Amino acid sequence: MSVASLLAPDEGNTTVITKRLLTAGLAGFCAVALTTACGPVASDGSAADAAGGDDGDAASTITIFISGDTNLQDLWEQGIIPAYEEANPGVQVNVTLDLHGEHDQQTVAKLITSTEAGDDPGFDLVDAGFVISSAAEAGTMLEVGPDELTGLADVAENTVTAGKGVGIPYRASSVLLAYDNAVVETPPETLDELLTWIEDNPGEFAYNSPSTGGSGGAFVTTVLDSYLSAEDQEALRVGYDEGLQEGWTEGFDRLAELGPSVYQGGVYPNGNSQVLELLGDGAISMAPVWSDQFITAAENGLVSENVHYTQISDPSFTGSASYLGIPRTSDNTEGAIDLANFVLSPEGQTIIAEQISGYPVISLDQLPEEIVEQFADADPTALRPSYYSENNDDMNNLWDQLVP
Repeated sequence: MSVASLLAPDEGNTTVITKRLLTAGLAGFCAVALTTACGPVASDGSAADAAGGDDGDAASTITIFISGDTNLQDLWEQGIIPAYEEANPGVQVNVTLDLHGEHDQQTVAKLITSTEAGDDPGFDLVDAGFVISSAAEAGTMLEVGPDELTGLADVAENTVTAGKGVGIPYRASSVLLAYDNAVVETPPETLDELLTWIEDNPGEFAYNSPSTGGSGGAFVTTVLDSYLSAEDQEALRVGYDEGLQEGWTEGFDRLAELGPSVYQGGVYPNGNSQVLELLGDGAISMAPVWSDQFITAAENGLVSENVHYTQISDPSFTGSASYLGIPRTSDNTEGAIDLANFVLSPEGQTIIAEQISGYPVISLDQLPEEIVEQFADADPTALRPSYYSENNDDMNNLWDQLVP
């Protein structure tokens, strides 16, 4: 079965920590050091300059801001950037990483302030979920279409439209249910079956705290959605609505009930990668995982061949295309557009597919045969999206307060 046939729904730190300890320790530390160690960091590990600015000439330097896990940092620094720099001698691409998107709200606030002042925000291209939510709503992102960015002509219209005129789709993925086939002969097919399995097999299931990674966030979102109407789910996906969040109460109660049945009676890994490590070590036998991270881990032998994957239903886990954005007041809009076009080229899409198993957003007939076969059934327009950025932030905060 191909990877993508499981994706469409039917409608690095190695220490595992409890969220209780993480929340208390990190909150106290960030209160006194928010602008240094707790803020976004450059790829050399130093704190990112809040005022922005490039070290070299703006025309020959492009800075990309990443909000996400280290797999995205590796994709850019080990895959896309070296290939782009080789094709463009004299151009340097720098990376600033906000690990797990811990400071998305501060970054959006910075973008708003920079836009209002007409100042360069310090980065030229953004890889983050807030690009098509809060940042787009605040008018901080440059409007782009096929006329400005030729690579978009090869992307499905629905996927481009979902970018709200500012998002540049460049890869897609979904959260799947991974399970050890040596332990689980018949995996759950629905959310209700999964929750029953977790309680019947205490300690065998884990999900990371939602603020530290999207696979855990997808599990939490899916449980919450099971108590909401289709109309309320959609409303929470397209805009901020604090009132509708009251409908999450039953879902959070259910997640709290599950606590004693998850890994070690209530331990939540710190990030998507730690969940995969637990699967690879045999410490658990089932978990939600990102499709791209899991497939890469399986190819690299980090999880055994006994670990398989499937997609649940009623509802399915979430997934979508991921989007890049260009700040309106970037000092190097031309360079950002050129880099985005490279990402959407057959070479860029091949790098994404090979390095992190993200499935392509351009027409498959432009890609190598082995990638065509792997992603023949991929359809990023059919995935069930996650919540609007601010709703997602509130969900993470409420989980911290109500579940562990």
